[in-house]
Amino acid sequence: METGYSFSARVESLAAGGAGVLRVGGMVFFMDFCAPGDLVQGRVTETRGRWGRAELTGVLEASPHRAAPVCALYGRCGGCGLQHIAYEAQLEEKKNMLRDALSRIGGLAPAGDFPLVRGAPLEYRNRMKFHAVVNRDAVPVPGLKERRSGAAEALEDCPVADRGIRKALRDKSLEVPAGKKQFTVYSRHDTFLVEGKNSRGAVLVAGKRLVLDAACFFQSNGTLLEILIQDLLEAAGKADTKLPAADVFAGVGTFSAFLGDMFARVDLVEENREALALAAENTGAGARFFPLTDYVWASRCRENYGFMALDPPRSGLSGTLSEFLCERGPPLLAYVTCNPATLARDAKLLAKTYSPSSFKIYDFYPQTAHIECLAIFTRRKEAA
Repeated sequence: METGYSFSARVESLAAGGAGVLRVGGMVFFMDFCAPGDLVQGRVTETRGRWGRAELTGVLEASPHRAAPVCALYGRCGGCGLQHIAYEAQLEEKKNMLRDALSRIGGLAPAGDFPLVRGAPLEYRNRMKFHAVVNRDAVPVPGLKERRSGAAEALEDCPVADRGIRKALRDKSLEVPAGKKQFTVYSRHDTFLVEGKNSRGAVLVAGKRLVLDAACFFQSNGTLLEILIQDLLEAAGKADTKLPAADVFAGVGTFSAFLGDMFARVDLVEENREALALAAENTGAGARFFPLTDYVWASRCRENYGFMALDPPRSGLSGTLSEFLCERGPPLLAYVTCNPATLARDAKLLAKTYSPSSFKIYDFYPQTAHIECLAIFTRRKEAA
């Protein structure tokens, strides 16, 4: 099938990333901005063997799951990708995305429905990265990257942003820090931090005061983060708390701040030294700090742990860490991820000695195809 070929087809589902899945002439095509059940017109833009990409040129019959976007920049802004789909349908599709990844990549078939924690579909995002855009008066103002061109477009409002950020955008009080081409803002409750200005502060999370810096990674949905923390602690409560715990990819010590109340000692592994310095402020006396990559730490570690929290980047666990866990890992693992594909891959590697006890979805990022998931793995008795 050649580029430029026009067709009509029914959208079957959403793929990871949020594109619609269609079948035309024996090929699978991926198309943005369509909803499951839509009958669409499309044009082929790329072909690769038995699959390709197409662009939406018209909706012949709208799906009952289709919704009107709430943002004037939707479709141009590179942030949200699912505002054209009703929120309930977004949640169901995210369950399907996780199930597909676990089955196709991990060879797993979890029974039953996935538990899913939903949040506010708008005004939820506490942490956002902005890009400087020079306006007509030659003044730099906050902007976001465009979807296709990669250029930044000035922003006067963002419906998914925390109310503090929305207010600052609307009344134009959010100024670009001097010399910054891009900068991060964190806003929750009475905390409002801007990278390059008042970058450092503290925020109350699940009853604990955590010190953070706008320049360092911190979860962007505080409300659902608190629920995830409670679920992680519930899992940790089933471990042998007389043994130490480990927090790998610890960041600023969000999980460790709570695990330290349960375990005699917590070891934090984090290669970002700035984040680890903040973690030292957020954890108690019973903590040790390892400014190492996960693979270097795993190659040196000889400790026996009762519980381990893993919160890797999108790339997942290194092979070295996976092998360490299979050989000497603790009885319980809590794996937090925003990437179902690498979760499924790592679950398959861990299957040598671990069985997944549960998978739970947290909709940290409504209106996008991103999925946050907590997976609990239990070491099999014969592998202990």
